[in-house]
This record gives sequence, C-alpha cells and structure tokens, in this order.
Amino acid sequence: MKFGATFALLASFISTALAVSFIIPGAVWIDTSGAKILAHGGHIMQVGSTFYWASSPYYQGNEYDPNIYSSTDLMNWSHVGIASTAVAGMYRPKFVSSGGKWYIWGQVNREIVTLVAPGTTPASTAYTLTGSPQLLPPDARSFSDMGVFVDDTGSNYFLSSADSNNFQLNNINAGTPITIGTRVADIGAAMEGPGMFKASGVYYLIMSEKTGYRADPDKSYWATALAGPWSAGTDIAPEAVNTYNSQNSAELVITGTSTTSYIFLGDAWDADGTDASNYEWLPISVSTSTHILTLQNLAMWTINPGTGKIRSYCRLEIILKTRLPGVVSSSGFANTTFNAADAIIGGSAGGINSSSNVTFTNIPGRGDKHWVSFQYTVNNVTAGDAHVSVNGGPTINLSELNSRAGHYSTVPVALSLKEGANTLTFGATATDDGDFEAHLEGIQIFDNY
Repeated sequence: MKFGATFALLASFISTALAVSFIIPGAVWIDTSGAKILAHGGHIMQVGSTFYWASSPYYQGNEYDPNIYSSTDLMNWSHVGIASTAVAGMYRPKFVSSGGKWYIWGQVNREIVTLVAPGTTPASTAYTLTGSPQLLPPDARSFSDMGVFVDDTGSNYFLSSADSNNFQLNNINAGTPITIGTRVADIGAAMEGPGMFKASGVYYLIMSEKTGYRADPDKSYWATALAGPWSAGTDIAPEAVNTYNSQNSAELVITGTSTTSYIFLGDAWDADGTDASNYEWLPISVSTSTHILTLQNLAMWTINPGTGKIRSYCRLEIILKTRLPGVVSSSGFANTTFNAADAIIGGSAGGINSSSNVTFTNIPGRGDKHWVSFQYTVNNVTAGDAHVSVNGGPTINLSELNSRAGHYSTVPVALSLKEGANTLTFGATATDDGDFEAHLEGIQIFDNY
C-alpha cells in the first residue's frame, strides 16, 4: 500500500482549475492551487464573508508550523501560507481575536505559546512570538489538546485537556498580549480534543477519549452555565463507528438568514497522524429537549454560508449486501458484471484479487468528474492496492487518489465519467508475494462537481 506516497497523481487527476461544489467527508481535499490540504487540529473563524482555518500541516520536516487557509464557501480553500516559523512543534493552533489584534494560540511542550499578527486580519504569514509560554491557572497545570470558545457575550474562553486530561475551562484575559485567566470549570472527565458551541442558551462540549490517533466514540456534554454542573457524556454517533473514524478538532456555527447550523470539524487520522490523514466534517443535529447531539452521516453535502441551509446529495447507490440478503454467498460476486439499471444485487463481492474483479455497467455520467465512493475492505493494507478502471481505460490506484484507501471501508474519489452510460471495473493487485484480497460491499455515485 502506497500510504505515504506523494500526491502528484492526485493533483494532476483533479484539475487545479476545477471548483469544488461539495464537502466530501473522508476524501482527499485539494486547495485552489491543486495541492492536498494539510490542516489538522484546527479551528475556523468567520470574519465578514470569509472563513479562516488555522491548523497544523502534520508532515515531516516542518515541525508542525501553524498553517492558514481561507475560503468564502467552506469548500474551496486557498492556502494563505505558514503563519510563522518562529515556533516549532505547535499543536492544535487556534485563532483568538482581542483588542483589534489577531492571535494564534497553540500547544508547545504542553504549554500555551502566543503568536500575534502584524495587522488587523488573521490572514498573515508574518505572525511573531509575543509573551511567555503559559501554564494553566490556578495551579500551573500543563495540558495536551486545546480549543477556543467565543461566547455570544463576546468573551473568549480557553478549553484544555489539562493534567490527567481533565477538561478545564479558563477565561482568556484581554490585553497585550492576551493571557490565560481564571479557571471557570473542571469537569473531571479524562478526555481530549475539546470543542464547544452554544445553541438556544445551552453550552455543548464535544471531546474524545484519550486514544492518540486511534478513533474512538466522541462524547458530548451540556450545561446551562459554563461553571456547570455539566451532564454526563453521551455518544454523538453510534459507538461502533468510532465517530466515523475521526476525532473532534473544533465546532463551527453558521448563523444564516434562514437557519443556524452546527458543524463538527473532525480529523480523520491515519495510524500515525501524518499528512496522509483526511477530514470528517459533518452537520450536527441538536435536540433542544433532550440536549443530545447527533452527527448527520452525510456522504456528500453543502452549506450555504448566507442562509445557513444544508443540503445532502446521493445520485445512485449500489450497496451489494443490502439487496436480497442471503441469495448468494459473500464471495459469490468476484468476476461478475452488474447492470446498474437492473438493481438486482444481493450479498457482497469477496475474494477479489489479481485474477478477479467486479464490473458495473450503465453507470450514468454527465461528461464531467463525479465523486464515487467505494465501500470495501482488504485483508492486509500493506500487501496490495485496490484499483478501478473507467470505461476500459488504464487502472487507477485508489490509494494514490485517497490516502485512507484500504484503511477505512468508505473511500471517496473523483473520477471522470463520460456523458451517458459508463462502466466501472473494481479490482485488486498484490504488491508482494503475499496474499491480498479486497471485499467490496458497494459503490455510490454522486452528482458531478
């Protein structure tokens, strides 16, 4: 598996001039220059009609310098650049606005380090260090993960997984530079990855368990006052899906003219937290009666930042295992062709290897690129590659189009489909002498870009 491969093929395959029209959780995201977006542990702030994304690139060689992107639609992101090279090893950078100045706060050696922009915009590559590294009042705790919350009163708060990973909430003192103020709450939950938002007068906190880069069921807590009392945690997604293979980074609230929407900004980490990791952004449903948060597991969606309205898309779905279950064995579809127009499919396609494949015909296209999600698993992610061929053309290695291919069961990629009927052939090839097989459960073909 070419898991750490460069993304030259990906950049050439997805046109740099092509605007993105959807948010695709789990996919490889490309910026407006055609490069892979490298923005983990981040935080998004809206200033006027522009969104700014502070983050860490998470690739070897740059020591996680704070990175900035900008967008007006949350889908097409331009790389502003590295905010500063004055620090090394800054994790989970977050924006803070105070006194007409823009700051980036990040964790370095379990302390908070402060960067300040030279002007009045967060979009700068000339942030400088200011002040001294800070520990958490009142008892000088260190911490690991961190976040920032801005209340509707305008007050800023610092979220942290403090010593022993207990969630701690502190005031942020205005001034030059800003500093961490008094402790407001310590809920005693051994969690990390904190993010917070407010809805209908209730504060909601989302955190993950302390499992490193391995995904786990993130939980939400609620309170009517920041000082508490805080509720016990409840899962924001079915426990078995481990927050759809992601970890909370921050939450984003879009207050539109028609509705207010809440967005979970998750990191879809690989096993080592490298640049091969992707993003899992999903809308959050908020129950004002039970105070339960639920992620909407949308494979493809958009949000209108002006109105706040969210739309989801799914054009054609072929899920093998849900059609006439039990009609055939789990390995009965290798070397088989399916006509998408017939939709008479039962079971799933196992045992796909170098000598077998599965072909889908009559896949409708519009003469443009389409997102196609392949739902498959492999028996050994390092022993080979799954691939796809479009209309009898050359095979396309899925691992080079999506860095999580073979590691997670849903792999969204962008493919060029001609207008009218298309044929997709899914196969697998071993990269060494070992055994390698793929097990295909289905595909989804979405509207074009």
